Amino acid sequence: MEHDDSTPGRLGAFRPTRRQFVTGLATGGVALGFGLARMPASAGIPARRGCAALIAGTDFALNIGAMPVNITGRTRPAITVNNSLPAPTLRWREGDTVTVRVSNRLRDMTSIHWHGILLPSNMDGVPGLSFNGIAPGETFQYRFQLKQSGTYWYHSHSLFQEQAGLYGALIVDPREPAPYHHDREHVVLLSDWTDLDPAALYRRTKKMPEHDNYYQRTLVDFVRDARRDGLGKTVEDRGMWGRMRMTPTDISDINAHTYTYLVNGAAPDGNWTGLFKPGEKVLLRFINGSAMTYFDVRIPGLKMTVVAADGQYVHPVSVDEFRIAVAETFDVLVEPVGQDAFTIFAQDMGRTGYARGTLAVRDGLEAPIPARDPRPLLTMADMGHDMGSHGAHKGMEGGCGAMMGEGGCGANMAAMDHGAHAPASVAPDHPASETGNPLVDMQSSASEPKLDDPGIGLRDNGRQVLTYGAMRSLFDDPDGREPSRTVELHLTGHMEKFAWSFDGIPFASAEPLKLKYGERMRIVLVNDTMMQHPIHLHGVWSDLENADGDFHLRKHTIDMPPGTRRSYRVRADALGRWAFHCHLLYHMEAGMMREVRIEA
Repeated sequence: MEHDDSTPGRLGAFRPTRRQFVTGLATGGVALGFGLARMPASAGIPARRGCAALIAGTDFALNIGAMPVNITGRTRPAITVNNSLPAPTLRWREGDTVTVRVSNRLRDMTSIHWHGILLPSNMDGVPGLSFNGIAPGETFQYRFQLKQSGTYWYHSHSLFQEQAGLYGALIVDPREPAPYHHDREHVVLLSDWTDLDPAALYRRTKKMPEHDNYYQRTLVDFVRDARRDGLGKTVEDRGMWGRMRMTPTDISDINAHTYTYLVNGAAPDGNWTGLFKPGEKVLLRFINGSAMTYFDVRIPGLKMTVVAADGQYVHPVSVDEFRIAVAETFDVLVEPVGQDAFTIFAQDMGRTGYARGTLAVRDGLEAPIPARDPRPLLTMADMGHDMGSHGAHKGMEGGCGAMMGEGGCGANMAAMDHGAHAPASVAPDHPASETGNPLVDMQSSASEPKLDDPGIGLRDNGRQVLTYGAMRSLFDDPDGREPSRTVELHLTGHMEKFAWSFDGIPFASAEPLKLKYGERMRIVLVNDTMMQHPIHLHGVWSDLENADGDFHLRKHTIDMPPGTRRSYRVRADALGRWAFHCHLLYHMEAGMMREVRIEA
């Protein structure tokens, strides 16, 4: 298995050039494209096409550098680990103590964060909180004992290096046998690649947040809607969206008009392939290592049995499709029979592009690639604006205010059904810091957990789609105590300014959230924005509650669709300073981050 310790080059300046979306020309396996001729014989066996190197054991040396890659037909610089993009897959074992020496060959500071891994705060890899970062030419030694098992990943927490290629899969084998059987396994690491300098892409997004929204409604759409819904209702609808300074097609900030979507570093035409033999049970470890992209994943012709979420076992759930938020991981079992090849199809949430791989009995085979689903359109109900129920109490600043009356924001509620057992919507109590805040241009008027809602674009599509409500941890609440206090935080933003925050206060201005060591507390998140946010709290588990407030599902990343109010329990059992943030990279950079301090 490949372990390349050759010295990478330096990362040169990217040139922000606009490109048209292509499915990509990469043959996969960036490590196979450059530098292998200089590798010593002891470096190991080259990886399969489109696969990162696999390194197992307890002692590791990782070199962070840069090298040219060709993913879209143009040679561009990327950040790599041991000359590989993605970074090598690391294989650890629960209970072991691992040592990882990370050397920086870049011109800038760097870091590695071990996403979802429980460890001392000074090993967490967040510059400014956990440590100072790794300076150019220096080596930092991570050392910690593994207290868990499952599928995780690692990535840079410096600048935009994660977007440029510094991410990799991380597997921790359990000490005790897993509660399921499988004959072989594959890592399926999903990501998004841009030929642009990630910092230039961020600047562009700040200046033109609507850049990738090619699907704005036209006069033809207006005439069609007026014929269907009536002129008055159509004018009212356009007015509401105008006051919100967005359109129903604002599904994601950046999409396939900028990104190429990858499976294990291979673009769609690269056709990463995972092998199987008929009759085998195959474990697929799905990881969303992208910077900004939600993926909807299915394998036409195969049922998937979900057996773990974010590295933790769940009661098995059989599905046709699942949505995986940025930073989440799902382990699924499949039993491929009846044909020689199956397509792993991961379309982005806005239906602008897809990542694609293949399960096959031998290399070189392909299966049909399904057509992308129709582009979804947001409704007011999707974004938590139920004026019929709560319009007299709460509105949306700059958008759907109480003055708009019934038939406005609530007009589309009848089209939505989140399940007969869903609780009534709650009119949020917005923090005072949101009022009159120039960084807040939207507020939810009604929110609910929506744990049984598949999400925008996945409802009633004829397939069985995974939901948080359908998953349940295979164990009871490991703590057992009721939370002694509750902290409520609102996810806030301003679309035109591309400003994101908690409670309208960006990271630079926010006071730390302080927890007392050993306490059991509840965090309630309310999404006041019109975008979806995956929220990650470092250092401790996030134990998601069901609609009745009972322990339901242990995770390290909690997805927050628009209009949702979700609560989870935290046991403050890790002293130190920890990051708490949206895992959409550019949202975090734009301010949706807090420091959490767990103090004695």
